[in-house]
Amino acid sequence: MSNVLEHYHFLHEIPELGFQEFKTSAYIADQLESAGIKVTRGINNTTGIVAEIDSGVPGPVLALRADMDALGHIIDGVACARHTCGHDGHSSVVLTAAQELLKEGAIKKGRLKLLFQPAEELGAGALAMIEGGALDDVEMILGFHVRPLEECHIGQATPAVIYSACSTLEATIKGAPAHAARPHLGVNALDAAVQAVQAVNAIHLPPDLTWSVKATRFLCDAGVTNSVPDEARVVWDLRSQENAPMDVLKEKVTLAIQHSVAALGATADVVVLKEMPAAEIHEEATAVIRAAIVDVLGEEGLLDTKTTPGSEDFFYYPVKNPQVKAGFWGLGTNLVPGLHHPEMRFELSSLEIGVKIFKAAVVRVLG
Repeated sequence: MSNVLEHYHFLHEIPELGFQEFKTSAYIADQLESAGIKVTRGINNTTGIVAEIDSGVPGPVLALRADMDALGHIIDGVACARHTCGHDGHSSVVLTAAQELLKEGAIKKGRLKLLFQPAEELGAGALAMIEGGALDDVEMILGFHVRPLEECHIGQATPAVIYSACSTLEATIKGAPAHAARPHLGVNALDAAVQAVQAVNAIHLPPDLTWSVKATRFLCDAGVTNSVPDEARVVWDLRSQENAPMDVLKEKVTLAIQHSVAALGATADVVVLKEMPAAEIHEEATAVIRAAIVDVLGEEGLLDTKTTPGSEDFFYYPVKNPQVKAGFWGLGTNLVPGLHHPEMRFELSSLEIGVKIFKAAVVRVLG
């Protein structure tokens, strides 16, 4: 057995939010260095790590990427960080695969780079790594994600997960305060915000597109119950299977918010909190992953490509670096009840399979 569960149990107990993964990144970097792997910490002044195994023989440069951050939850009224998206598993798998590949002398040509990325959940970690030069010499990059039970069972893996574009918009709606006994003297920001939610719900894109938009946060409080509130903040989550319709959807949502609140005498300042692009996957990278899955699980464990309305900032890597061949696969883990659920759990034995698949992929490119 490998060290993957040892790494997982340690990382699982120290969940940290995006760009705050200080203990997490320190543990990973220490483990890499103790194995004899060259490590560069603090990429672009963040918690990001780039490590490298150089064969000393000319050849391609392959990168494996793992995300490190946990999610923020409010559980029983207490704000906390918790690993409910499996990033602790991702980091454990890539860390273990790197240690074993070096120990086994499996890399015969080229270089293997290891990207441990912060802040995936913020949609900013991949961009920080790119700006820090992590991908400057990379020819192919592979990433993965543990999959929910309804998509992929343990003992199965999909060679490509086609993620959607995602945008998070926040509107700060301004009205005018007044006593609740004399509401005509003010502009009720709460009423305007409700109007905005309804206006956005009335948006339509062509029915042959896969897309959605929904309000996910509503904050409004005058501080007392007999005053008209003068400010409300509403957040919307936007999804699109392709990048071009997302631009149209963002424009429609912004106009719907601004015009609907204006009808009541309010104003709205709409900003984009975060964005993630739709998947751009290279067939050559997918072919490497497909063969690696068959190497480990046989043809019976190989599933078809999966399409998901979820989003991943991994795809900034190929979007910002079109010359890089990107592949992103999904590992069956029997994950329930779902990603981002505060009680998310999966079968830990699946991590051993993830290590083997990544190792098989690396050997196919650099062995």
